[in-house]
Amino acid sequence: MSVSLELSPPSSDFPLGVHRARTPHSLNVAVYAPGVSALAVHFQAQDGGWHSAALPDYTDGVHHGVVDGLADLARYAFWPVDTDWPETTQLLLDPYARAIDTVDTADGPVYWSVFVEDGGFNWGNSAPPRTHWRDTVVYEAHIKGLTQLHPDIPADLRGTYAGLAHPVMIGYLKALGITAVELLPIHFHIDEPHLGPLGLTNYWGYNTLGYFAPHPGYATEASRTAGPTAVQNEFKGMVKLLHEAGLEVILDVVYNHTAEGPPEIPALSCRGLGDKQYYRHGDGGRYLDTTGCGNTLNFAHPRVIALALDSLRYWVEEFQVDGFRFDLAVSMCRDDTHTFTPRHPFLVAVGADRALRGVKLIAEPWDIGMGGWQTGNFPQGWADWNDRFRDTVRDFWLTDQASLTAGGDAGSVARLAGCLSGSADLFGPSGRTSVSSINLITAHDGFTLADLTSYSRKHNEANGEENRDGHNDNRSYNHGMEGPTDQEAITAARSQTSRNLMATLLLSLGVPMITAGDEFGRSQRGNNNAYCQDTELAWLHWDHDDDARHLLDHTRSLLRIRREFLAHQPHGYPARDDSSYLHWFNAAGTPMTQDQWTDPASRTVQLLLGSPNGILDGLVVINGSLEDANITLPGRDALKDSGLPSITRFELRYTTAADQDRRRGARIGSGETDVVPANSISVYRI
Repeated sequence: MSVSLELSPPSSDFPLGVHRARTPHSLNVAVYAPGVSALAVHFQAQDGGWHSAALPDYTDGVHHGVVDGLADLARYAFWPVDTDWPETTQLLLDPYARAIDTVDTADGPVYWSVFVEDGGFNWGNSAPPRTHWRDTVVYEAHIKGLTQLHPDIPADLRGTYAGLAHPVMIGYLKALGITAVELLPIHFHIDEPHLGPLGLTNYWGYNTLGYFAPHPGYATEASRTAGPTAVQNEFKGMVKLLHEAGLEVILDVVYNHTAEGPPEIPALSCRGLGDKQYYRHGDGGRYLDTTGCGNTLNFAHPRVIALALDSLRYWVEEFQVDGFRFDLAVSMCRDDTHTFTPRHPFLVAVGADRALRGVKLIAEPWDIGMGGWQTGNFPQGWADWNDRFRDTVRDFWLTDQASLTAGGDAGSVARLAGCLSGSADLFGPSGRTSVSSINLITAHDGFTLADLTSYSRKHNEANGEENRDGHNDNRSYNHGMEGPTDQEAITAARSQTSRNLMATLLLSLGVPMITAGDEFGRSQRGNNNAYCQDTELAWLHWDHDDDARHLLDHTRSLLRIRREFLAHQPHGYPARDDSSYLHWFNAAGTPMTQDQWTDPASRTVQLLLGSPNGILDGLVVINGSLEDANITLPGRDALKDSGLPSITRFELRYTTAADQDRRRGARIGSGETDVVPANSISVYRI
């Protein structure tokens, strides 16, 4: 007697997530969950009813099965088979969910994975701009904060993906001279538990819960109402329009930790699926936290590396983004001994991945663990946020200026010269050049450019932590009074320093990054940790006064000078040594001596830069002293001794000195004298 058995359809352990199966009207569900012996998927069918289905197959830690009735845009989540489904509490989210839905309940928010079919967007003729690194100017911005208060953008688009893609915003960025927008996290994120009782939210978004899901809170109300596909399409439409305008899109991504926080917080996803595999543990089985956020994803495990790689590919292939900035990237490059290595399997895999070829990769090259500072140590193909550039420039124009004004000492010009020349000593040992240096003076965390010149200490009281949060080492200078003032001498000095900071950023070799609003002097009223300030404190204000318009004009001029100079250099400039030169002269117009480089009283230097095969050279003169400097422009003998051709005259193109704008266009002969005002920068065209 034979027995007929009904076999379940074959399922696959790859790809992870929810995808169309071979059989009609069925979906293949696969989730890496080695910490669970048997797993079921709970989902809402088209009729609105809730169903569950066990995932019968198990391969190398992956539970998988073919599920009927799980339709497009259906909510779903996972729970162990041998445990009752807690209908009033949180189930386990799919780490590969394409969207996440939030349901508010009396007990707090409950999150659901949502199945969304990939593809279907019409990209037309849009294509990534592929801007060369040397021509790149990065603009770090928050999707909401950038346009939330913009009066010329329709109210229903402000603070959204569509708002960034509005012609007004695109026109502004193009006129400014930006080539790439670097967006603070747009992956689905949630608030830390301590913020709710304070009436605050996680504004920045560095608390990711879904690495494949765009954050719906940044979509228009119309898209949110229409559902996850519309949210995705709004984001894609933003990328498409930015690309058509020649602007790249770089995403700030947070793969170093997840929103599940420390171990005492209930599981939301990875912790319940496989805590030991997903998270890094130290002695005694305790979490090893190198991020300061309660947990650290375990990039010593191949499945975690695969999760990050799959996410990166998805955003490149499905959303056509142009690059990524990796938050606390060192935590992603620690081996099984918790030690950073530039040959980490993640770095090797990214470099070998065809889908990621040509994508811009930017490391925040530190974390809070042992050996966490790794600026300059990432491999070829990566660029690093250059914190040494940031600190050195702040020291020269802010803390040194404060010391000199008080009758104290200051540093020499030598460290600043290293920054101007692209930090070659920092990036050379890893086989990289100046275009691997992301030069910055400010970022989302820390003081804004204007606040660096207006506050000598942080003012984070609004964050609800009694001003304990945020950095204390700001290297700022209030120029004699803390905060806003009507004293003209102080406001003039602050404006001058702001121009010096911006000019140093945009005239240095490397890739400059401007924090949104710094170009016109945005202030956060001394708050240097506005992560929880989804308010006008952190949003950009577009009602500019005369000072703001003046700084904006200076920023545009500097970017125009930078763009013009680079356009007249050979393609290999400045990465190839044979395509570029840097020559340093003192105030007398003769080559700098070793004693002058190390003399703290030597605060004036002339930098002549260009290329043997270039059409245009430039001369940057920096006077970091409190007195006007009478300089002699390099003459025939000094140029000859430096191996340079004879130069007839220099044309003054730019100065940060407020009363010198009228001199722009002045021509000074080689070997003749000129005056560079105290605490200012002058730029000459040759």
